[in-house]
Amino acid sequence: MIVIVGIGGGIGAIFRYALGNFVNKKVKTNFPFGTFVINILGSFILGFINHLYLDKSLSTTMWLFIGVGILGGFTTFSTFGYESIQLLVAKKYKTALSYIILSTIISICSAYIGFHIFR
Repeated sequence: MIVIVGIGGGIGAIFRYALGNFVNKKVKTNFPFGTFVINILGSFILGFINHLYLDKSLSTTMWLFIGVGILGGFTTFSTFGYESIQLLVAKKYKTALSYIILSTIISICSAYIGFHIFR
């Protein structure tokens, strides 16, 4: 199972890198949209995958591969923390506060919607 999670994590990290770069090239701003989009999307998908797993529609192996591996490698709380600190150090307080509040609230809402959308 460790290998399955590791492979999934590598895939998720590649997706995170690619999507983050794509979004950041398209949206030029101080707001870290790449990480923001990744965490919102990842939260939504994780909510959905969690629902499938709890509903017994997804095997434990697939839960570990997708939920723990891919989405664990895709979403990035540590980058969220780092970018928040960077904004604060740069004295971009409004942007930092917006990023912290919006990321937290919308990620939780996305996970909730992902969990309940196909019930």
